[in-house]
Order: sequence, then C-alpha cells, then structure tokens
Amino acid sequence: MNNVPKIKLGIVAVSRDCFPETLSVNRRKALVAAYAAKYDVEDIYECPICIVESEIHMVQALEDIKKAGCNALCVYLGNFGPEISETLLAKHFDGPKMFVAAAEESQNDLCGGRGDAYCGMLNASYNLKLRNVGAYIPEYPVGDAEDCADMIHEFLPIARALVGLSKLKIISFGPRPLNFLACNAPIKQLYNLGVEIEENSELDLFESFNKHEGDERIPAIVKEMEEELGAGNKKPEVLAKLAQYELTLLDWVEAHKGYREYVAIAGKCWPAFQTQFGFVPCYVNSRLTGRGIPVSCEVDIYGCLSEFIGTCISEDVVTLLDINNSVPKDMYKESIEGKFPYSHQDTFMGFHCGNTCSKKLSFHEMKYQMIMARSLPVEVTNGTLEGDIVPGEITFYRLQSTADAKLRAYVAEGEVLPVATKSFGGIGVFAIKEMGRFYRHVLIEKNYPHHGAVAFGHYGKALFEVFKYIGVPIEDINYNQPKSLPYKTENPFA
Repeated sequence: MNNVPKIKLGIVAVSRDCFPETLSVNRRKALVAAYAAKYDVEDIYECPICIVESEIHMVQALEDIKKAGCNALCVYLGNFGPEISETLLAKHFDGPKMFVAAAEESQNDLCGGRGDAYCGMLNASYNLKLRNVGAYIPEYPVGDAEDCADMIHEFLPIARALVGLSKLKIISFGPRPLNFLACNAPIKQLYNLGVEIEENSELDLFESFNKHEGDERIPAIVKEMEEELGAGNKKPEVLAKLAQYELTLLDWVEAHKGYREYVAIAGKCWPAFQTQFGFVPCYVNSRLTGRGIPVSCEVDIYGCLSEFIGTCISEDVVTLLDINNSVPKDMYKESIEGKFPYSHQDTFMGFHCGNTCSKKLSFHEMKYQMIMARSLPVEVTNGTLEGDIVPGEITFYRLQSTADAKLRAYVAEGEVLPVATKSFGGIGVFAIKEMGRFYRHVLIEKNYPHHGAVAFGHYGKALFEVFKYIGVPIEDINYNQPKSLPYKTENPFA
C-alpha cells in the first residue's frame, strides 16, 4: 500500500554517567541482534555514534538518526539513564517515540552488572511529563533483549498510524446529506492532530468528472474492473462511467495533496449524486480503499480518518459500516445459538450499500442499490458492490470529535460469523462480547454516529495506544466492558 508510511525506528541507548557505559553498549547490541533474529532488520537503525550521557551526546544522537532517515525513535535505558538528556532527545525528535528499559540479566552479576533501569524508567516518565512530551511506554516496559525486541515490533503499527496522521490530508466533497447530523465533523481537532483537510463542493467534483469524459485511460480501468468482478459483473453497462469517476478521484488526489504524503477521501453519494452522475460510487470507493486510500460514505470525515488509522496499523484493507440491524431471533437460534459462544444481544449486522473491497467479501456482485432504487430509477443506482463479509476476527472502532470539538474513541474486538446474512449490500453477521451493553452505554450514551470503521483482525491494543498517544482522554477511550465492570450509566438493578 503506497498510502501507508514505512517506519524506520532509530534505537538510541542511554547511560547514567555513574554506571558502566558498557552495560548500555552491550545491551543495545544484544537488543538489535534479538530484533534481527525475529523481524525485518530494515525496520530499525542502531545509532552507533554514542551512548547518550549528556546534552551534547543527545544532539549528536539526534543528528545521526535524522541523517539515517529515522521517522520513529526508541530510547533504550540500558541502565538507570540520564533523565534530562534522554527526555530532551524525545522532545526534539519530530516523530513518534517510545521508551523501554533493560532488565537485569543474571543473579550472578548483580553488583558490577546491575543497571537499575527499572528505577530509571520512573524518572524518565516523570521528566517526560514535566516537559509535556508524549511517548509510548509499553504495558510492562522492562525486559531482556528478546522482550524489548517484541515491544519495539508492537510499536511499529502505532508509529505508522502516528506518522500517517502527521502527513495526512483528508479531501471531502460536499456537505453531509440531510439527516446526517450524527456524522458531525468539527475540523479543529483535525488540525490538532496534524491532519490537513480540503473541503470541496460537489460541483467541483462534477466538473472534474465531466472533463474526464473520453479519457484514454478508461478502457484499461474497465478491463481491471471486469477481471476483478468476474461473474459478479451484473451491470457492465456502467463500468465506463465508474472508471471515469475513479480516474477523476485519483487525478484529484495527485493534483491536490500538496505537501502531504497520504490522503483519505470523504465522498458524497446521495441524494443528488445518482441523478447527476448517473450511478452510485460505492464500487469505486471499495477499489480505492482496497489500495490503501480510504473513502468514506456520506462525507463522514471522522469515518475516513478512522479508516486511515486502521489501514496504517493493519497494513490491510479496512471498511466503514453502519452498526445497522439486529440479528433476527430465528436466525440466531438456527445458526448461532449453541454453535458460537455469544448471546443474542452480542450479535448484530454491520452493513453498507457496497463500499467494502471485494477482497473482504465471501462473494460479490456489482449491481444496483436497493434502498435508493425504491425512490429513483434503477439505472441511476447502479454501481454498488454487494456480498457477505468474510468470516474472521475484526475490530470495530471509531475516532470522533464531538460537536464541541472534544476527541473520543471506542474500540471493540470481535468477529464476523460464518452465517449467511440473507440480505443485501455489503453485510455481515458480527459478534462482539457484551455488545448489547456496549451499544447502550457507549454508542448511545456517548452519542456516537452509526458509522464504525472495521479492521480485519484484532488490533485493539494498537488502536488503544494510538488514541491515547494523540491525546484522547483515557476516560473517553471506550471499549466493551465485561459484566464484572459496569458502565457508569448502567442501572445496577436492571
């Protein structure tokens, strides 16, 4: 995916001047060797110039990792560490940073070989707070070389999302449709996150689309679409227009991303889109999302922001779905009860008209959009991609700004069940433990919109850390709490 950052993490070891420097040197070398033995060594860079003991060393290390092209930093406490220099290093490094500390290695070397990094991490965290420096500190940040290598590897998806946000532009077209107040998008928090936004009129998009009529690249895109759809190509007559629209969006991205490296799109799809463009954009949206350029429906700006974060973390396709409808009781009894460890209220259906990439559908057909066709001629509703979503692990999540511009987020891990939906659109039967309580006391109580981003896999840990790092108050990062941990608004007598 070309729309996702590549992380090169610089490892800088630090040392308190009253401790043997060799402790940090040897432990750093062991850490790098342990990482290389398990993971891609191109992900990391070992800063060889010095062990940081002073502010001068800090400047030298900072210049070295910048020269090496590092866009993320690991401050490694090989021993107690110099709390001032190490936190200044984090302060002046422009990118995501983490702190980890070396564990003691043997009971046979607890005099000359004891590093006290367990204690040093406390001082490091205190100094980071004093300087208002954000940094990722793992759940248990002290370990041997193999442990710390694993911590660094877990940080890479978090770093990808943070770097991506700092260089992202969201391009939107048109205001939200009528009755979509829930997908409000105060842009102040986008700027706080380092995200740029370009808001355009639907007329701008329509003008650009018309200028692409007869584009010589259209036949090649049509051929790609035919190959992707195969037998699911139920509306071949609309492919040329869809290809024209896809080229319009891609050319717009190239012409308008400016100095930003990454792009996401919040697109319009109704009510006037169908009658003026002559199709619905769902299939094109699915194709762009499939190549790492998330496109949200209904000008959902924070929806596409959420999708982009998930794309960076998972390095895989994501989607945006309505938290849509309940699972009928007869379907639950026939296909779920006794076969899967979920109550009826743990289940629901996630749906959208047809924006989910074909790679994430068990089967797919490009056809007309049933809801829109209830009030419009069928021929202007062609272009949606339908099919049941592939079974497997998922994470349902969203980052949102409230109407008064405060950030909040939710994360819930679950799965798509291998149960036929017997319905239309891009849709799946989802199961999340304690979904009923989560739905009532988080999604409803905290006024979240009906759109949720879906990553295909369990990425709750990384998403939680990203939301924490970017400044979402910890009390506003919600998740599906177990029954043993009631929500504040939950009736204890219910």
